[in-house]
Amino acid sequence: MECLRSCFSSCSRRKQENWKQIEEEAKSIEKLPSWHSPDDNVCMLEAFEWYVPHDGRHWQRLQQALPELKDIGIDNLLLPPGCKAMNASGNGYDIYDLYDLGEFDQKGTVATKWGTKDDLERLAQSAEELEMGIYWDAVLNHKAGADRTEKCLAVTVDPKDRNIDLTKPQEIEAWVGFDFAGRGEAYSKMKYHWQHFNGTDYNNATKKNAIYKIFAPGKDWARDVSFENGNYDYLMFANLDYSHPEVREDVLNWIEWIGGQLPLRGMRLDAVKHYSSEFQSVLVDRIRQTVGRDWFIVSEFWSGNVVELQQYLKQINRKVHLFDAPLCQRLSAISQARCADLRLIFDQTLVKHEPEHAVTFVMNHDTQPSQSLEAPIPSSFKPLAYSLILLRKDGYPCVFYGDLYGISNEQRKHPSNAVNSDSHYHQILPKLILARKLYAYGEQQDYFTRRNCIGFVRYGNARHPWGMACVINNGLAGTKLRMFVGRKHAGEKWTDVLVESERGPSSHKQRKTKGGMVHINSKGYADFSVASMSVSVWVNVEAGGTRKFGRRFNSDIYSY
Repeated sequence: MECLRSCFSSCSRRKQENWKQIEEEAKSIEKLPSWHSPDDNVCMLEAFEWYVPHDGRHWQRLQQALPELKDIGIDNLLLPPGCKAMNASGNGYDIYDLYDLGEFDQKGTVATKWGTKDDLERLAQSAEELEMGIYWDAVLNHKAGADRTEKCLAVTVDPKDRNIDLTKPQEIEAWVGFDFAGRGEAYSKMKYHWQHFNGTDYNNATKKNAIYKIFAPGKDWARDVSFENGNYDYLMFANLDYSHPEVREDVLNWIEWIGGQLPLRGMRLDAVKHYSSEFQSVLVDRIRQTVGRDWFIVSEFWSGNVVELQQYLKQINRKVHLFDAPLCQRLSAISQARCADLRLIFDQTLVKHEPEHAVTFVMNHDTQPSQSLEAPIPSSFKPLAYSLILLRKDGYPCVFYGDLYGISNEQRKHPSNAVNSDSHYHQILPKLILARKLYAYGEQQDYFTRRNCIGFVRYGNARHPWGMACVINNGLAGTKLRMFVGRKHAGEKWTDVLVESERGPSSHKQRKTKGGMVHINSKGYADFSVASMSVSVWVNVEAGGTRKFGRRFNSDIYSY
C-alpha cells in the first residue's frame, strides 16, 4: 500500500479525485476477506478428531448432524483432509493423491477414511442448503505412499541443522514415483518423479532412515520457510519442491479444480512453516482470482512465539488468517496450575496482537491427548476456556469436534461424551456457542482486576441489543463480580443461561452460587455470581432465544 501511495503521490498532475478512486481500489484488492460481521457472529467447527472410527461414515454422520449444529450457532465446518491417503485408514495428512476425493480404487480402497466422493458432495450440498460453509484442509507440503522407487542422488543432512551436509552426494533408492494408476489421467495428467521433490527420509537400497536432500543442479531446500532446525522445509515423506514449475502448476490447477468440484467457502493450509511462503502467496492470489474472492483462508503455523507468527504474516503480505497456537498453549498451562492468574491469559497471544488475523481454539486434532503437540486441558477448565474464545470481541473461534462429540480411544468402540463423559460439561459447550450467536455483540468492557475471577460485558448492537455479562472463576470458592451493563438496563432481571434445565444433573445446580437471578440497579450495575471453577453467562430474562438453552444437545453423533 505504501508503494502505491508513493508512486501515485509523485504524479503531481493527477487530480485528487482520481487519486482517491485509485486508493480505494487498491484497498479493495489488498483487504483481507473477513470472517467477521457485526450483525451475525460466526463460529467454525473443526469437524473431526484424530481417532474418528474408520468406518467410512464420517461424511454421512456430519450431514445428519448439520441441522443441530446450525441451530446452536455453528456456521462453517473445517473438514479433515479428504484426499486419498497412503492407506485406507489414513487421516489424509499422509496424502497420496490430491485429485482423488474417494472416487478411485487406489491404495486398497475407493472411499477415504471419511467416506466416498458422493458422500462428500451430499454433505457439501446439504451444508449449502442450510447456508453453512465448508472449509477444505489442504495438505500441500509432501506426498506419501509412492507407487514405486526411483534412483537419484542425495546427501544426508544433520536432522538438527538441515543446512549441514553429512555426506557427499550418493545414489539412493527413494520412494518418489507417483503414477496414480487407479485414477489414470482423470483430472490431471501429472505424474511425480524424483525431480519434483527435494527431500525424503528413507533409502530403500540400504533400508536406512535419515533426512536425505535430493541433489541436482539448482535444487535445494526452500529458503522462505521456518528457520527451526536450520531449515524446516522437510517435514516427512516425499517433500515437494516448489521451485519446480511443474509442481507449482499442478497444485495451482488443483486449487481451481477442487473449487469447481465442491461449493467451498474457504481452506486451511496445513504445515505452512514447511513450504515456500512465496508459493503460498501465489496460491492465495490464484484462489482470489479464479475460485473465490471472499474465500476464508487460515494457515497452520505451529509456534508458541507470537513474533514468529507475525513474521510469517508479514512474509505472506498478511493475506491469510492464522491459528492462535500461543493462546492454546497458554490455556493449557493456566488450566493445569492451581488458581493461576487469569488476568494474564491473553499475554503474548495472536488474538491480542493481531486480532483481525487470529483464529482462536482450545484444542484441535494436533493437541488432543496422545498427539505430538498434546496440550492438556482438564475437563473442568474447558467451559472457562471456551467462554474466552466464543464470547469475546476478538478472534474467529474454532470449536473442536472432540470437545463437542468426544474422543475415541483404543478401549472404546465409540467416543466418550464430549469434554468429560462423567460430567455435565458436554452440555455446556453447545450453550456457549449459542450464547455467542445470540448475545455476544457490540462493544466490550473488561473487568480483569482480580487474579482468579475475571469478567467482561458485551453491550450489544442495533440488531442484537440485549447484551450479556460473562464471569469466569478458577478459584476454590464461588464469588461475585460487580460489572456495569448500562443504564438502559436499569431495573431488569438477568439470569445465567448456562444453568442446567430441570432435566440437568443436580450436582451442577448445587455447584452454582445461590441465587439464579440478579437485578440491575438504577445506575446499570449488578453483582454477577459464579461458582468455583466455573463460568456464568448472564442475560436479560426477556432476551430473545433464552428458551433454547433448555434443549438437550445430542452429543452422541454416532447415534445417527
